[in-house]
Amino acid sequence: MSALRINIVLFGIGNVGGSLIQQVLESQHFFKEKYDIELRFPIITNSSLAFFEKEGLANTWEANFAQSAIPFRVEDIIEYTTNQRLENLIAIDATNSPEIVKSYISLIQNGFNIVAANKTANILHHDFYTEIRRNLKKFDKDYLYEATVSAGLPILNTIKDLHFSGEKITKIRGVFSSSLSYIFNRFGNEDILFSKIIEDAEKLGYTKTDSREDLSGNAVAEKLVILAREIEHKVELKEVKIMSLLVPPLNENHTKSAYKNNKNLLDKPYRIAKLTQNENNVLRYVGEFDIETEKIEVKLISVPVNSALGQLQDAENLIEIYTKTNSKNPIIIQGTGSGKEVAARAILKDILKISNHIKQKETIWL
Repeated sequence: MSALRINIVLFGIGNVGGSLIQQVLESQHFFKEKYDIELRFPIITNSSLAFFEKEGLANTWEANFAQSAIPFRVEDIIEYTTNQRLENLIAIDATNSPEIVKSYISLIQNGFNIVAANKTANILHHDFYTEIRRNLKKFDKDYLYEATVSAGLPILNTIKDLHFSGEKITKIRGVFSSSLSYIFNRFGNEDILFSKIIEDAEKLGYTKTDSREDLSGNAVAEKLVILAREIEHKVELKEVKIMSLLVPPLNENHTKSAYKNNKNLLDKPYRIAKLTQNENNVLRYVGEFDIETEKIEVKLISVPVNSALGQLQDAENLIEIYTKTNSKNPIIIQGTGSGKEVAARAILKDILKISNHIKQKETIWL
C-alpha cells in the first residue's frame, strides 16, 4: 500500500516558508518510513506569484518558482486543487499578511485544513474567530497555529490540554518576545546604554531594522489575546493595557530617521528604572493575563535575579502558568522561542498532527 499523500499549499516562501520546505525535503524519507506519509507541495506562493507543480519536475523548488511562477488569486488555487482532485489538503500560512486570512473560511469550505504562523486570524474581532471555528466543525477540518506564540515552545498545546482537562487556569505570565528578552537580559547583566543594545538587536536580526514594532508591545499583546481565547475568554486586542517602551518623541507617529537618530532619548528613563529597582533585581517586559481579576496587560516589571524570569539568558522565552492546583509553583515553559528554523519546525509538527488525524479518519472509513 502506498504512503498517504498530503498535499500542502504553502503561502509565503520567505525565511520561514523556505526553511519549512527544506525541513520537509530533508526528512521526507523518514516520514514515509515512520508514518507512511508523503508530504508534497503542489503549490507554493509568495505575495503575488504561485508555482503550480508540474509532472516530471524534481523538488528544486527555488529554480522552478523563479522560472514558472505566475500571478494568482486564492480562487485560482481552489479551482486547481478541485480540478486536479487533490485530497488531504493543508494550507500553510507562513506570511504576516492579513490578506490570506480573509480566505481562511473559503479554504476550509473547499477541503483545506490550515496551519498558520500568522497571528492575524486569532486576534481579529471575536465574531470572525468564532466563525472560523464554526466552519471547522461543520466541514470537519483542523486549524493549528502553535507557531504563533513562542514558536519553539509547546505553550498553546499545554494551555489547551490543561483547560480542557478541567484544570482552572488562574494566571498566565511571561516573556513572549525573544527580541525584548535579549534586550533586557543584556541590560540587566551589562553596564551598557539601552540604545546601544537596541542597535545591536537590530544588527543581529533580533528585531526589525525599525525596532519600534517590538518596543511598542503590540506583538506581546497579540500573543496574550491568542492565549486568553484558547481558554474561552472573549478578549479583544483593544482591551489589552499596553505599556509601550517607547518615549513619546520616538513613537510610531515619528519618522524612521527621527527614531534612528534619537534612540539615545531612551537611555535616561531606562537607566533610572535600572538604578531605582530593588537590589539584586532585573527588569523584564512581560505579558500577563490575571483571569481572577480579569486584568490583561503588557508591562515592564522588576523581578529578583534568582527568580525564573530573572534567570533568563540570551533571547529565551519563559511562560508561567498558574492554576488552581499549581497556585504557588506555576508550570514553567522555557527555551528558544523564535527563529526561522524554529518557526518552520513548529509548523511541521502541526502538519504531521493533521496528517495523522487524516490517516485516523481514513482508517475509520475503511
